Amino acid sequence: MFNHEALTSTELKRLIRERKIHFAGNKNLKVYGTLHCGSGKRMKVSNRVFFENEKEAIDLGYRPCGNCMRKRKTT
Repeated sequence: MFNHEALTSTELKRLIRERKIHFAGNKNLKVYGTLHCGSGKRMKVSNRVFFENEKEAIDLGYRPCGNCMRKRKTT
C-alpha cells in the first residue's frame, strides 16, 4: 500500500506506468476502486492510498467502491 501524501507526482506517475499501482482507496472509509473513479478523484489526498491489486486491498480490510465497482460490491 502506498500513501498518496508520501509520493511526489513524479513518483506516482512512475508507479502507475510501471503497473505497481492499479487501485486507489480511502483509508478512512476503507473503500477501494479504480484509478478512474469519479468518487476517488474527489477524495482528499490525505485520505488516499494506492494498491497494486485487489487482493492487497481486500486483505487490508477494504471493500469495493459502490460507484466504479458495483458488480464486485459485497453486501
